[in-house]
Amino acid sequence: MKHTYSLKGMTCGGCKASVEKHLSQIDGVSAIEVSLENEEVSLSLNKNIAIEVLQNILPQKFSITEIPLQRTSNQKVDLFTVVEEQSKLKQLQPLLIILFYILGATLLLHYKNWDISAMMLDFMGLFFIVFSFFKMLDLKNFPSSFRMYDPLAKKIPFYAWMYPFIETALGLLFLLRFEITIALYSTLVILGITTIGVTKTLLDKKSIQCACLGTALKLPMTEATFIENTIMLVMAAIMLF
Repeated sequence: MKHTYSLKGMTCGGCKASVEKHLSQIDGVSAIEVSLENEEVSLSLNKNIAIEVLQNILPQKFSITEIPLQRTSNQKVDLFTVVEEQSKLKQLQPLLIILFYILGATLLLHYKNWDISAMMLDFMGLFFIVFSFFKMLDLKNFPSSFRMYDPLAKKIPFYAWMYPFIETALGLLFLLRFEITIALYSTLVILGITTIGVTKTLLDKKSIQCACLGTALKLPMTEATFIENTIMLVMAAIMLF
């Protein structure tokens, strides 16, 4: 199978050689063709390789993205590379269902006593616990996917490894009503940094996988990720100020 990708960041022959060197290390890549002029790289693959794997092995100065297939009357399309596009709603269905369950559980916990502050704390606690659970389902591959867009994870790889455990800790602090102020400030900082990365990704119109539910569920980076982070940030700000 031959796949062509857009590759930004190449400025000279040295860059071209660097790209060829790094991509040749990936198991399953049988041939590499790099076009410095067109800013493209064509790979002959013996198996399917996720775009995150390609990006992760390249130096940070390079940005690789998939080029959508265009069907024309004169173009033969490899059937193995044709994937039926799903609507955003269909792709985001798991995320929407999970948020619905978290909201439903929060309402059930407080149906006798509509304490808005307590409801927000429980919602945030359940949010962090559930989302960290899905990240831990594939803890090995989560960091590389998270580093694709989180600014702090890009600079400190260890932070990407610790992120699911940080979410678990924050969830427990909210649910146990322990050190709430610290938990709220931490939420503002952690999700604030992530939201900056999400916003930049959306503005750059990059097609990458969202790591909000880990890598076990294949979710695209969309406006829904920005909205869910914003909801949490607003709740934390309301509770503090």
